[in-house]
Amino acid sequence: MRPDYPEALFDDLIALTGLTPGDHLLEVGCATGKATRPLARRGFQITCIELGAELAAVARENLAGWQVEVVQGQFEEWPPREPYGLVYAATAWHWIDPGLRYPRAWQALRPGGHLAIWAAGHVFPEGGDPFFGEIQDIYDEIGEGQPPGEGQPHPGELPDNRAEIEASGLFEVIAVRHYDWERVYPAEEYIELLSTFSGHLAMADWKRERLYGEIRRRLALRRDHSVRRHWGAVLQVARRKEAVRLAGPLDLAEELRIRVGIRGLVQEQLEGLL
Repeated sequence: MRPDYPEALFDDLIALTGLTPGDHLLEVGCATGKATRPLARRGFQITCIELGAELAAVARENLAGWQVEVVQGQFEEWPPREPYGLVYAATAWHWIDPGLRYPRAWQALRPGGHLAIWAAGHVFPEGGDPFFGEIQDIYDEIGEGQPPGEGQPHPGELPDNRAEIEASGLFEVIAVRHYDWERVYPAEEYIELLSTFSGHLAMADWKRERLYGEIRRRLALRRDHSVRRHWGAVLQVARRKEAVRLAGPLDLAEELRIRVGIRGLVQEQLEGLL
């Protein structure tokens, strides 16, 4: 029930990075492949790293027939097989170790390559569906109300990672673009969507039963029995900097792998030093 991303986002991504069909891309955390298919359809060869074994299996099924390889593993530990033109993550970057995600992306990219990250979030346009404000009384009742100070961002107001990307010293941000779109959810589809959110998964059973029961009851009173949810995404594209040295206690093998980008060449160079 998670939404598809706007086609305009992928069109802008390609234009900003100068990618051409046939280029090799690396996706971090592909899940079921929602951000993979649009780029595979545009002719790119994609390697996807997915930590979850079940999600990786679903992705392989969903992406069969495309030039896509799904690898089950952890991005922080997976050795790049070749330099990629783009490393990207869609609603997955926040799961990657903050101390490793930028160095690992830098290592995986060819000179002049790009990093792109974005995530889908809830936005609240003027004239949007009032349901989300109306149902807050039930969240409050079950002790799951909004934390103090947490607002309802309008389209174009979602935060970005520009400062964090620049602070890594490994990338130069070249573009930050906002997108928003609407999806209509019947009651059961909306509950299915909520059931993918970590906060709802962590709720006690009685809390979910109370909340979902009230959502069903209230939406049943509507003429179309549905809710309109607005989504927003912030695309952030950054170019790989050259002639940089990664911070941290890297050993010789790591330094060599960073420079050549291919594991086999690292072994050759190490053997020459012994």
